[in-house]
Amino acid sequence: MSKGKGRKPDRNESQSSDAKPKLTRQEFEEKLALLHAELVKVQLWVKKAGARFVVVFEGRDAAGKGGVIKSITERVSPRTFRVVALPAPSERERSQIYVQRFIEHFPAAGEIVIFDRSWYNRAGVERVMGFCTDEEYERFLRVCPHWEMDIIDSGITLIKYWFEVGKEEQTRRFIGRIKDPRKIWKLSPMDLESHRRWYDYSRARDAMFAATDTKISPWYVVDANDKRRARLNCIEHLLSLIPYAEVDRKKIVLPPRQKSNGYKEPDYKYKFVPKVY
Repeated sequence: MSKGKGRKPDRNESQSSDAKPKLTRQEFEEKLALLHAELVKVQLWVKKAGARFVVVFEGRDAAGKGGVIKSITERVSPRTFRVVALPAPSERERSQIYVQRFIEHFPAAGEIVIFDRSWYNRAGVERVMGFCTDEEYERFLRVCPHWEMDIIDSGITLIKYWFEVGKEEQTRRFIGRIKDPRKIWKLSPMDLESHRRWYDYSRARDAMFAATDTKISPWYVVDANDKRRARLNCIEHLLSLIPYAEVDRKKIVLPPRQKSNGYKEPDYKYKFVPKVY
């Protein structure tokens, strides 16, 4: 990434200036397959141990949170790895205690709940866009660390990830979304505002970290300028935080098929899907 003469690079540029060569698709898929196998081991262990995990994904818009979540969940059971992506609160939800609508999605024994955006909306988009009052915002930053400590004291493991991407890379990804009909749904008015208000969101992030990056509930920052490496690094790190062990299983033997006992295929004209491809 080029830097203007005499200009101090921002944190994102400093992190990506020594970036490794991009992984080929084959390299990425081979490494991801190994991580998927470990995630399956985690799934089996979580069920047996009755463990409970909450994993929060926050970060810049277009930083690739959704891609990482998809990579984590594509080879495991959605009943163990549950993804929660809540819409804007309803009128009724706005009258509740702020965290109430998030708590109802918390895990039971043997579950890992992944929040694609979370209660930290209050410290981010709600703060920047004026969707909450100064009093509500300040109360959230003051109360949140104590609330998270209570979550952890109850036996839930809380893991928080922040995905950071540089200005130029975010712009490139937004332009890609505009041009790609498969991705246009990812562009909302809030996304466009996040691009315009880069520094407002930077200030909100900094204040959020100062208040909620605690020893008992730290923020882990993912350099997301390289999507493939970000996915692998995040999954590898997530695995390192889960004290799983391989669960003993009986060897699986495929049973032989039963005898037909006179069964014959019916004389029925199936409505097959046309073979267009």
